[in-house]
Amino acid sequence: MTATPEIVREFVGLDSPTVGRAGAGGHPCQGLYHRPADQWPTVAMIATHYQIDFSEHYLADYMAARGVGFLGWNTRFRGFETNFLLDHALVDIGVGVRWLREAAGVETVVLLGNSGGGSLMAAYQSQAVDPNVTPLEGMRPAAGLDNLPAADAYIASAAHPGRPEVLTAWMDGAVVDEADPVATAPDLDLFDGHHGPPFSLDFVARYRRAQVARNEAITDWAEAELKRVRTAGFSDRPFTVMRTWADPRMVDPTIEPTNRTPNLCYAGEPVRANRSARGIAAACTLRNWIGMWSLRHAQTRAEPHLARIACPALVINATQDTGVFPSDAERIYTALASTDKTSVAIDSDHYFTTPGARDQQADTIAEWLTKRR
Repeated sequence: MTATPEIVREFVGLDSPTVGRAGAGGHPCQGLYHRPADQWPTVAMIATHYQIDFSEHYLADYMAARGVGFLGWNTRFRGFETNFLLDHALVDIGVGVRWLREAAGVETVVLLGNSGGGSLMAAYQSQAVDPNVTPLEGMRPAAGLDNLPAADAYIASAAHPGRPEVLTAWMDGAVVDEADPVATAPDLDLFDGHHGPPFSLDFVARYRRAQVARNEAITDWAEAELKRVRTAGFSDRPFTVMRTWADPRMVDPTIEPTNRTPNLCYAGEPVRANRSARGIAAACTLRNWIGMWSLRHAQTRAEPHLARIACPALVINATQDTGVFPSDAERIYTALASTDKTSVAIDSDHYFTTPGARDQQADTIAEWLTKRR
């Protein structure tokens, strides 16, 4: 039996071209670099999310044990998604990519787009090879936005096809008043047993249309409200979005059948989770909605960016996932412009916590990378 190599974890804290170190001492860009103690790898991965701390990403030690460096990287927006600005986040990711090349001696940089980070890392590579990201209206583009170092490969693992897409797919289509979390359209109530599960094709079609309409209605309101508050001298205002654990696939296992546990979402039983204060986009600002969650405006949708990615790409789907589904992985794979792209499925949950799944995931990635060295 081969002994597990000792793993070194190095803290990396760096300034960004658009913001320096905070008064309290924290750097805007922070992360942990994982590598074998006896070597500096020439191949390394970097993983970043919109707001979740990826510095101790679950794959980091697994990849380092296989001789692949792993930078779990955070932008200034970790834990502060309501302040998220895509152009500034991409510049912060570029700080990490440059550190890998210039300080860690990495020759091959691999972007890991995990979960929500799938569209974020796609946006990074897209901007690096074909600048296209624009700042929010009335704001200057982030310094360095058009000079990002491109990566050499892209991996999407249990990834969503974009922030607007995942939110809309999970939104409760029966909401009739954003100011009243209780108000419900009975004919679209996902949790009224008279409709299912299983749900009819007609019900699902009407429900999906209502979800899109809800997203568009919030955008209409956010645009008008932003103009109103700016006229009064305000820059923005916060608001809440409730009931976002209501994807029919979470409740009805016959829709896109997989090995997932029925009637389950990341926050537990959907009917209970949907009535809690927890959820994606639960806390927003007007600018944040327009820039991150709006189907109409947000540049956080993966497909336009994937269409600019021509480097080798790997898509990994988890077949027990209760929030990412086969059609999501298929959308990502299809949208990739790369002619060297691979799609695989691993029988595990969203975080690959089932016995042996993380080793299988790491082996899959390591073998895929080895074939492309």
